[in-house]
Amino acid sequence: MSSNALHIINGDGLTETVKSLEIPGQIIVWRELLCEGRCIKKVGSKDFIEERQKFLGETYGISSEDYLDKFVSQLEKLKQVENYDHVVLWFEFDLFCHINMLAAISFYLEHKVEKPFYLVCSKRLKGENELTPLSHLSPKNLLNHYENKIKLTEDDLAIASLVWELYCGSNPQKLKRQIKKTSNFEYLSSCIRAHIERYPNSVTGINTLEKNILKLIENQNITSYNQFLGYALQYQGYYGYSDSQMERLLKKLEIFYTFKDGKLTLTESGNKVLEREKSFYQDLKTDEYMGGSKIFDFLYDSDSHKILKL
Repeated sequence: MSSNALHIINGDGLTETVKSLEIPGQIIVWRELLCEGRCIKKVGSKDFIEERQKFLGETYGISSEDYLDKFVSQLEKLKQVENYDHVVLWFEFDLFCHINMLAAISFYLEHKVEKPFYLVCSKRLKGENELTPLSHLSPKNLLNHYENKIKLTEDDLAIASLVWELYCGSNPQKLKRQIKKTSNFEYLSSCIRAHIERYPNSVTGINTLEKNILKLIENQNITSYNQFLGYALQYQGYYGYSDSQMERLLKKLEIFYTFKDGKLTLTESGNKVLEREKSFYQDLKTDEYMGGSKIFDFLYDSDSHKILKL
């Protein structure tokens, strides 16, 4: 294989490590968090940019100018890239990265002729004892992942495009059907499942991640907010939320916990929601989107694992 590659890398932190490997090729940095907020299927379109600017500005205080500079400029750069013979995707195993990866593939396929695609993703390789995010690997181990990158087939790319389209659609029930699809995206099914479980539970009104965060209060001796945030980030599983995302989630859950006698404890509402004694759907309801659907237009039935439309 020629060494003339286009590297699409999720985030600045991982990009710096990849640069240290001195692998030939051109780098595009993907800076988005498409696992939250409304998403339009056609990445980079006027409607897409306007929706993302609105969400990121209102939710995280990211200015329109910053968004154009940090993200849209990279899309324009990607459209203009020429004279490379293959694409290397550097994305983690979690939902945060996988949604970004699907969008990147969709955008690329809309604007470029066909090229071979390869994926560098967290994977247990020989000599490694546990699954570690790419951004936490030493340069030596990251290079090991690169040298064992996975070649994606046409079917893989078609699945990625379809899942992105369904994620941006208004019916997550259709997306759930993709969980059983097999592909070279080892963690895609787990990420789809994690996404589906972000809809409010049909009995309690909180989702699976929120329930697991509240369970930490029961199971851990938490004496400070920073400790709580640390545990929530450490034990979030396949979500891959950043500090700012998790802080927003903890704020949303404030009706369920309080600090008492120097320790974090569940409130009466917190105990009721974990015991499945009451639904807090109306207390938590917003007009927010995930992808193309409003979060509170659907419920997740944890017993049947079905998505129910209201």
